Parts: sequence; C-alpha cells; structure tokens
Amino acid sequence: MELHLKPISKGGIPAAISKIEVYRYLNEPGEAESICRDILTIEPDNQEALRLLALSITDQFTGGASDRYAEARDTFQRLSDPYQRIYHLGILDERKAKAQLKAGVPPHTVLPTFEGAMDYFQQASNIRPPDNDDAILRWNRCVRLLQSRVGPDWQKENGRI
Repeated sequence: MELHLKPISKGGIPAAISKIEVYRYLNEPGEAESICRDILTIEPDNQEALRLLALSITDQFTGGASDRYAEARDTFQRLSDPYQRIYHLGILDERKAKAQLKAGVPPHTVLPTFEGAMDYFQQASNIRPPDNDDAILRWNRCVRLLQSRVGPDWQKENGRI
C-alpha cells in the first residue's frame, strides 16, 4: 500500500477549522495540528489555521527540550494582524513558562519567560481592538501566578521578582 497524504477541498476548510477547535477542547492537539497542516497545504497563509497550528503546538508543551517553541514562534510570526501576532507571542511565552514550572524547572530561571509574556501582553493591550481585554486578562493571570508563588525561589540575582 502506498502511503501519501490526500488533499482536502477548499470548500471543506470551514468545517475543518471547526474540527480543530473540537480536538483542542478534547485535549487532542496532535489531531488538531494534523488538520491545520492539511489546511495550510492548500492555503498556506490561512490566518486561522496558522493561529490554531501554533496553539496546537503549544498545547503539547511539556517544559522539556523537545518542545517546539521555535516552530510555534515562527508560525505566530506569520500572523498578519499586529495585535494577533503580539498577543499570541505572549501566549507562547506564558505557556512555555507554565510548562517549565510544571516540569520542575527552577522558578527563578522561568521568571524571564513570564516577564517576556507580560511584555507582549502590554504591547498587545496598547493596540487592542475596542472592548477586547484578552491581553489584560492574560497579563492579570501572569501577575496572579507570580504573586501566588512569591518567595526565595523566584528571586533573581538582583533581588527582585
């Protein structure tokens, strides 16, 4: 049997996007990633598929060296809307930091990644669409997470968190 990928139809893209969301909700990011790649094969600049592909990659982060951080970053960089690009780069750093904490990486080494996420969220909040508080909500989550873990483990060499 010959193994080869079959292309999907352009008309099937909206339904495929819906399936991606379902697979992400079911915590099956590999399935979601596969569908994104099928869409991007026929529409390489499909913004929703790019966004969902990178999010599906971050859904698979374990906090280890095998995480595909660079691939997710490069995919988010392809988003054409500046707000979406910056906001999702913040999500990327936030998810990387959370995965590393969960994997047992020392908090003081993860702090710069959280700070990077918060910097992106600040930039995104400065250019956000009216009534879109997503970047502020993510900023606040990072702050609460950092506040909940204040202690010597978070101390940077200069003595601040």
